[in-house]
Amino acid sequence: MRGFPFLVAAALGALLAGAPVDLPVARATAKNVRPDTMSVDQVRRGMKGYGLTVFEGTTPERFGVEVIDVLKNYLPAQDLILIKTEHPRLEVAKTVAGMSGSPIFINGKMIGAYAYGWKFGSEPVAGVTPIENMLDDLDRPLPRAIFGWPLELLPASRTRPRQPPAAAPKAPEGPRPLSRANRFEGAPGEYRLDQHAAQLAANHPASGATEKLHARALSTPLLLGGMGRMATQMARDWFGPLGLTPLEAGGGGGVVEAGSPQHFVDGGAIGVELVRGDINATPLGTVTRVEGDRLVAFGHPMMSAGVTALPTAVGRVVWVLASEETSMKFGLAVRPLGALVSDRQASVVVSESAKAPTVPVTVHIEGVPGATRRDWSFSLAHERFMTPSLLAMAIANALEATGAERQDVTWRAESILKIRDHGSVRVEDFGVATGGLPDPRELSNSELIGAVGGVLNNPWQEAFVESVSTRIELSYAREIVRLREARAVEPELDAGEPLHVALTLVPYAGPPFVRTLTIPMPRHLAGSTVKLAIRPGHAVPREKANPESLDDFIHNLENPTYPPRSVVVSYRSGSGVAFEGRVAERLPPGAVDSIRQENYSFSPEPFASEQRHVIELPDYMVGMETVEVTVRPPLR
Repeated sequence: MRGFPFLVAAALGALLAGAPVDLPVARATAKNVRPDTMSVDQVRRGMKGYGLTVFEGTTPERFGVEVIDVLKNYLPAQDLILIKTEHPRLEVAKTVAGMSGSPIFINGKMIGAYAYGWKFGSEPVAGVTPIENMLDDLDRPLPRAIFGWPLELLPASRTRPRQPPAAAPKAPEGPRPLSRANRFEGAPGEYRLDQHAAQLAANHPASGATEKLHARALSTPLLLGGMGRMATQMARDWFGPLGLTPLEAGGGGGVVEAGSPQHFVDGGAIGVELVRGDINATPLGTVTRVEGDRLVAFGHPMMSAGVTALPTAVGRVVWVLASEETSMKFGLAVRPLGALVSDRQASVVVSESAKAPTVPVTVHIEGVPGATRRDWSFSLAHERFMTPSLLAMAIANALEATGAERQDVTWRAESILKIRDHGSVRVEDFGVATGGLPDPRELSNSELIGAVGGVLNNPWQEAFVESVSTRIELSYAREIVRLREARAVEPELDAGEPLHVALTLVPYAGPPFVRTLTIPMPRHLAGSTVKLAIRPGHAVPREKANPESLDDFIHNLENPTYPPRSVVVSYRSGSGVAFEGRVAERLPPGAVDSIRQENYSFSPEPFASEQRHVIELPDYMVGMETVEVTVRPPLR
């Protein structure tokens, strides 16, 4: 250790004396190449070769390639190879979304993946991600399991010899949590899908779907099958900023098509089955390179999710649609196979042997006379953002397909959410829509979506949603009344006497009517003026402690508000405290001060406690009012 200060002193002395110093210089590491690949450093302007992609069906075809040049350091530690392509279809379509990942060859060696382009480009020029960056992703060790779900990765090569990197790190043993890249950054127990989508959009660079002036990753077609107008619009709002372009293109998710390839091949189409079943949502791209059980594809990230697990499938291309804005492939999944296990800057990594977890969902709809379709069944990819967003889309789609009418509708949904190792929880939603279906924003911020998103994004431990079942009842009437006025029948009363409050309620059709409520008034209120708040039950959250664990959060999901068809009359009644998932209400004077520990930052939190009286109503009420009453002290 004594030599180190001596070297530093010698170097400083030499610098001060003006003498040259021989200091060690960091050397660049060797490029990650295989015998049949070519490093970007060997690529030269004017080189010609070919690419492989599927223009129709499942068999890759060749297209001509000429190197324009190399853009050095285009992305962090990643160059970009500019190419011009030659093919009758590409002369029309220019750059094509869905071709991302198509392998490019020079002198018979793979140089990278077709992955970047320009929106409104008028010539077939594309950007290629160098293969060495993709091989880095391929060689990166993966966990054997995520949140306890085994990925069952096979290390053995099945199709071609694989040259491992020097001193490859050993894969970690045991379960490992997913990347936090797509986690909702909000307070525990306050999940909102619209805020989650906005956070992801802000964290993702502009994609080919929105950027015009710069070469960006080509947008990935998100092929939607069995989805209507409302679900498609939700997909555009949430997934467009992430680089996915929703297309109503049909699909056959989960079904094995006769004659479809049994394995992925270089240049073949690959789909990521985010939803499969009665409805489908499948991002489509191209396989770059298969090595044994694993492959790399896309040449750019899908969502920059890091370690993940999403079900994949062999794809079939129906057509390459030419467009002046963005040309793209239409296709469908024809054979479920493997899982996407890594999603990073240069590529996505897929393992054929891995099986990704999915969430089975059933939706049953009642109250639609003559409906030909009441039941929907599908499975969703298990992912922090995808699962809640796709669930909201699927429920909106089922409502639109089964119950779309140009008339007022009242809806009530009861859902059972099953969470592995934590049992089941029941959540209830309701709404009243005038002149049609519920607003998509109302569905996306429902109790069910908040529960699913909250469980998956909880900060305490990895959680696995095993299933969701939803039963929706529709009533084609506006079952809602508006609170126009509230009046205390007795502005003054003696201590211990009940208070009568008259509510004037206005229905959608018909004259206003009065509903009188009887509210007990305890004797300890004597000598005070009491202010009472009258609110709908669905607008009053129950007093619950902030969750300190996943079990606390799940417990809080049950009955988050009072019954939706009720009115809650409340008034201030002392103080309470919340601590470690428990609540103590209406404590006697001085009790809060004796409980709270002033010397500790983690201590029971006081809050203003309320006395609440809940009265059932036949309809949903909207509106809030307050009344005051004076409680006379007892006569001496």
